[in-house]
Amino acid sequence: MEMKEKLQKLEKKLSAQPINFESFFSKKAMEIKASEVRELLKLVETSDVISLAGGLPAPETFPVETIKKIAVEILEKHADKALQYGTTKGFTPLRLALARWMEKRYGIPISKVEIMTVAGSQQALDLIGRVFIDPGDIIVVEAPTYLAAIQAFKYYDPQFISIPMDDDGMRVDILEEKLEELRRQGKRVKIVYTVSTFQNPMGVTMSVERRKRLIELASEYDFLIVEDGPYSELRYSGKPVPPIKHFDHEGRVIYLGTFSKILAPGFRVGWVAAHPHLIRKMEIAKQSIDLCTNTFGQTIAWKYVEEGHLDEHIPKIIEFYKPRRDAMLEALEEYMPDGIRWTKPEGGMFVWVTLPEGIDTKLMLEKAVSKGVAYVPGEAFFVHRDVKNTMRLNFTYVPEDKIREGVKRLAETVEEELKKL
Repeated sequence: MEMKEKLQKLEKKLSAQPINFESFFSKKAMEIKASEVRELLKLVETSDVISLAGGLPAPETFPVETIKKIAVEILEKHADKALQYGTTKGFTPLRLALARWMEKRYGIPISKVEIMTVAGSQQALDLIGRVFIDPGDIIVVEAPTYLAAIQAFKYYDPQFISIPMDDDGMRVDILEEKLEELRRQGKRVKIVYTVSTFQNPMGVTMSVERRKRLIELASEYDFLIVEDGPYSELRYSGKPVPPIKHFDHEGRVIYLGTFSKILAPGFRVGWVAAHPHLIRKMEIAKQSIDLCTNTFGQTIAWKYVEEGHLDEHIPKIIEFYKPRRDAMLEALEEYMPDGIRWTKPEGGMFVWVTLPEGIDTKLMLEKAVSKGVAYVPGEAFFVHRDVKNTMRLNFTYVPEDKIREGVKRLAETVEEELKKL
């Protein structure tokens, strides 16, 4: 009883003098905003809403039995390494296996790149910010672009320039005009960031001609290219396109890869392929963040690549996702009213929908959720948040019947909004 009274007195004292926790946050922390996609996922994950919002791989594609077999073998034969601290640059057998895989798959010579593993390619984006971006540096991104890249780079106070997109990716001709304008002003771009293949959020792929021209511009105007390639293996139709890194003869391209879409995101294992001089500085920066990437996950990924499981599994993922992509495109064609446009991706995870001017998809979201469907409002993918009439739809997470029903509910919501214009 005495202890209970003491606790009650302590609670009363604390409630009478609340701590101003806000006063302890740094200025940078006060500026950080939550990811709208992550917050939206929390909203719909426990409800019966059909979520076309997140960029989640389907759990059915996770190679559980292969992982189980590899994990047992590793714990029996390699536990001393797999359960120990690793080097910051990464587990050497995995790094070598990835270098060989990229040479075979993408025609990128092992002699021209070094590999460093990271805690998912999202960590690589933060490392790029730490290593390369000073306040005021000019960073070029696509409009729209990957939301979490904006968040990662924004922390380091760059000046963003957005370049519009079309069905062939970034408008490199407009980029060239902007580069020349900046040169006349005595300024230069430091980094161009692109999700070159099956772009997030639009799903489009940069043409080979534009990839080659982008490399030429990087040399002419002296900037680096960060090529983010998380979806490049998820091709359901059309011909494969080499990564920009394939055309890089000077070492200007920093390529980001990940196992999140081709193994499982829970391992948080990705990699950076770049010139050794750039990798070395990123390695030093990583030392102060986490010492090393998840060693056990890296060891599993090593066996997964080295024993050929990756090459065997990718076609299975493609076979699984293609009907879902097709179902979404067919449903959009069937249910969406006239005047609505959307991309027709050859791969990846997303379709980008554009509504008529005057419709704000962020305001419309609450109505869509009330009808039992969710999406990501497009404004979140624009640096200046100045485009209000777009949305991103994901087709990899839910099955075909729910995709069709979700698009039908969404189309009904759109029709209601159109009547208000």
